Amino acid sequence: MSRQARVKSETGIYHVMLRGVNKQHIFLDTQDYKKFIQVLIDCKKASHFELYAYCLMNNHIHLLIKETEESVSTIMKRIGCRFVYWYNAKYQRVGHLFQDRFRSEPVETDEYFLCVLRYIHNNPVKAKLVDSCSDYEYSSYNWYFENGILIDKKFALSIMSIEEFALFHQEEDINEYLDISENAIPVTDDMAVEIIKNNTGFNDLCKINELDKKRKKELIARLKSQGLSSRQIIMNIGLSKNMVEKVKFRKM
Repeated sequence: MSRQARVKSETGIYHVMLRGVNKQHIFLDTQDYKKFIQVLIDCKKASHFELYAYCLMNNHIHLLIKETEESVSTIMKRIGCRFVYWYNAKYQRVGHLFQDRFRSEPVETDEYFLCVLRYIHNNPVKAKLVDSCSDYEYSSYNWYFENGILIDKKFALSIMSIEEFALFHQEEDINEYLDISENAIPVTDDMAVEIIKNNTGFNDLCKINELDKKRKKELIARLKSQGLSSRQIIMNIGLSKNMVEKVKFRKM
């Protein structure tokens, strides 16, 4: 069966989604998230696209992007190749990281642009990782309130004020948008061990017990945000059930 042609956006703005191959997790530790954000920065300098929003979830990525000098297909190929080359070298793996080609939908109106922007930023809330989109570290929401080179916020803030922007993100939205249709594959026990090692740098997981209480709680929160269950954390680290179950995911 031939591929369906990508729908062209008259505005040049697209809501883009990348997902992990076979629904696998893309990001296994903090370095992976930060590297992808750095790749976005580097590729933006090369391609001169405009980026209005991003959200990096465990097994998929949302971008709200405008093509300028290069097509969205060329931009996404540049981003994907650069990140996968680094990722495969780090984890000593070969082959694809992302499922097929990226998915996209055109964004043609200001109203839909704002709704997609809100939807992307609220992905972690929808997934029950955080209570508010401002609590999630790996999205562009907080950059709208700070200075930075990655996010082009002038367009959104020409439509509404920053105060309206914040209130708008708290409103409920029942519309459907481009998203993954299946749940991610749960983290296996073998994957859990590797994720813990990547987050701590310890090959001997018993050394985690030497950390102070604050750092243990921060580690638990980070591991939960990456899909590990309380059982896997307790089993591999040896911390008390009471401590592990009390810690919720939050912004580090």
